Amino acid sequence: MHPLSTFRRNTLTAAVALICAASFQAMAGTTDPGSPQAAASTAANAQATSSDASNQDNGKKKNVVNLQQTVVTASPLPATEMNSSISVSTVDGGQIQTSGVQNAADLLRTIPGIRSESSGGAGNANVSVRGLPVASGGSKFVQFQVDGMPVLEFGDTAFATPDTFLRTDYNIDHVEAVRGGSSSVFASNAPGAIINFITKDGSSQGGNIGLTVGLGQYDAQRLDFDYGGPLTASTRYHFGGFIQRGNGQKNTDYTSSSGGQLMGNLTHDIDGGFLRLNLQFTDTYDPVYLPVPVMIAGSNSDPHVSSIPGFNIQNGVLQSPYFTSDTALNAQGQTIHTNIRDGYHTRVNAIGGEGKFSLGDDWTLHEQFRAAENYGSFVGPYPASVGTASSLAQSIGGTGATLAYATGPQAGQKIANPAALAGNGLASETHLFNVSLPNMDNFTNNLSLSRAFDTGFGKATLQLGYYHSQQNVVQDWHWNTYLQTVQGKDSALLDVYSASGQLETQNGLVAYGEPLWGNCCNRYYNAKYMMDAPFVSMTWETGPWRFDGGLRFDRINGSGYYSGATQTATVDVDRNGVISVPEQSVPVYTGATSPIHYSKSHLEYSFGANYSIDSNLAVFLRASSGARFNSDRLLFGGGILADGSVPQGVGVNVVKQYEGGVKWNTTHTSLFVTGFMANTQEQNEDITSTLQPFISRQYHARGVEFEGSFNYGHFSLAGGMTYTHSRIVSDAITPADVGNVPQRQANWVYQFSPSYSWRAFNVGATVIGTTKSYASNPNGLVMPGYTQVNTYISYDINDRMTASLSVNNLFNAIGLTEIDASPATVTTSGINTARSILGRTIYINWQYHL
Repeated sequence: MHPLSTFRRNTLTAAVALICAASFQAMAGTTDPGSPQAAASTAANAQATSSDASNQDNGKKKNVVNLQQTVVTASPLPATEMNSSISVSTVDGGQIQTSGVQNAADLLRTIPGIRSESSGGAGNANVSVRGLPVASGGSKFVQFQVDGMPVLEFGDTAFATPDTFLRTDYNIDHVEAVRGGSSSVFASNAPGAIINFITKDGSSQGGNIGLTVGLGQYDAQRLDFDYGGPLTASTRYHFGGFIQRGNGQKNTDYTSSSGGQLMGNLTHDIDGGFLRLNLQFTDTYDPVYLPVPVMIAGSNSDPHVSSIPGFNIQNGVLQSPYFTSDTALNAQGQTIHTNIRDGYHTRVNAIGGEGKFSLGDDWTLHEQFRAAENYGSFVGPYPASVGTASSLAQSIGGTGATLAYATGPQAGQKIANPAALAGNGLASETHLFNVSLPNMDNFTNNLSLSRAFDTGFGKATLQLGYYHSQQNVVQDWHWNTYLQTVQGKDSALLDVYSASGQLETQNGLVAYGEPLWGNCCNRYYNAKYMMDAPFVSMTWETGPWRFDGGLRFDRINGSGYYSGATQTATVDVDRNGVISVPEQSVPVYTGATSPIHYSKSHLEYSFGANYSIDSNLAVFLRASSGARFNSDRLLFGGGILADGSVPQGVGVNVVKQYEGGVKWNTTHTSLFVTGFMANTQEQNEDITSTLQPFISRQYHARGVEFEGSFNYGHFSLAGGMTYTHSRIVSDAITPADVGNVPQRQANWVYQFSPSYSWRAFNVGATVIGTTKSYASNPNGLVMPGYTQVNTYISYDINDRMTASLSVNNLFNAIGLTEIDASPATVTTSGINTARSILGRTIYINWQYHL
């Protein structure tokens, strides 16, 4: 039973009761306009109205770097970007709508310093910042938050990354992205960056209804909505969400995107503070985009990337209406059936609360909590081996083996000429990444007490706090191996017959498990991680100086167990009374489990100073030491010991960072330049690596980050670029990699967003690019640089109605984000597997402002 099972049954009832009670209380006791509560509400409304209004201007708000904007993320108290010593970027709702982003991780590509490999669809993105490595998957050193609370405690949990459980919609007022070490004091497991998605709170009356429809081969329909406003002088509300349906950005030829989300909040102002209730209900299905077959010719230093005939790298998928079901054994030995069309199935039932209370004598108490029931599944085809159909057939059925269609319109027909199969003569031995996520629940609570002092030598603020979280990781991996045609649309499964005519496969199923990888990935996780962290921070302002510093003592307790299928047996998996060839060797669990039992702690710090030369020019410095506590990737050989303990250097990865910069602001121009340096420890596991799945390294990175804007009249331009020089400085497992550039780390990444508004028209673009990088360690095969251009044009039909046309990847550029089958060198045949950014998609949007 889930630890939050009671919460699941009663969340909706409790939420409705709380909303009704709060609304009744607010209406029953209307606040006097001159009371402190009314004054607080009026101030809050005034502050949020300009913010909410920015989301109703159809992107015509200038895309400027507003250094006078107040930031609340990773800061002891709200402060403007100009007056604080942190590196932060803010993206408002209007910019989100016009930037052409498709998901939460896609949005991060528009922010300087952040490296986001968002080519996996609605989730499973790889995200890092300022040279911190992406050695496996997810966002190990970056934390995703909603209204200041983590979506998940860990950013790199296998097959359950936080961007999968986060959907951007009209509820989002703006996003604050804090880069650098200041996040080490104000969040656990976030030494690199905090990405905080801040929702609207109903401070201004109104809302939106929007309908988005894909054009051409992009089959997508989505309805967004939101509305909010005051109930009384002291109580306000906001709610919104979306429903979606379609085949996805790549054509799976079946409905692969469906479901929706509903979020809402209720805020009641009290004397000196407020009370807020937040709710989230998400139930979505989206396609999983994994690497696909591709041609890479030329040389390692100058490769030429192209599509295989019949399989377009940008919009081709191995998903197919002829490959929709899977049967496997779970860890308990039960037969389970999977609908492959589910892809990312994401379920979130969350309730959260926030309260700010004035205790008198300048003391303020701030309480935040979030309880979320997260569950679902991850299922997608991964091409483990791509080769000629005849060679793969013989590797399965022996010399003289033949092929036949197992599914599709030609099911049962023999393939007389495998060299002409699907127009390319190729087949894929596909591992079906099939992972059940029955329990990814988490609970987080952050309590802080602060007080402002006037010392006589300047203003000081002291903050004391305590953070607690519980993160469950319960997963069941049950992977199987299939043989299918290499077609970008409507791929068919293949059966193999031996020379004697014996069927060696089962309706396209080559094997239960994945013998090609040593049956590595029939696994079961049942882990619980608890984080506790007292923290303290202090700021002091005197004249043009502002100093801040803080300490955080993080402690993790890991418990539970894990197990793997360590042997094979004959099992009638499909329970049909007949033992097929694949059923003669099925990975099974012996019942033995391995313990998880460890505790680790680490003291983190961050100290910074900001000097305001004048109101438009400031400089700052910061030194920090943060930590990332490792979790599920330690298991199955990743560093955990047989008794469940973990060595300190394995369980805790330390990141030390130094940064300094200058901020300049004028009426029409803003510029933020930051130099940075980082030393990073990493212990990790990458199960898809064909070179070395385990990682134990140290990295050193340095560079400079530029963020700026210009606006004059009807024209505006915002953008940034980041230069990073990063190297592996030590490697305990593969010492030969020392001196290499970390995989997929480019020297330069850049983003620019020009826009022009004239009367009812608004036109703009977002240009995102990267220079070349190495596909792996050791450095060998280069991934070419690329530039992606997204464009839009909108027209205000009247004061309430807007229509727009958007094109993502206007020039249909190929941009590789990873190379998998042979990441170190070009193959003799040129056949490889890789993942690219999505190809050109076109869609129209109609929006009505309520």
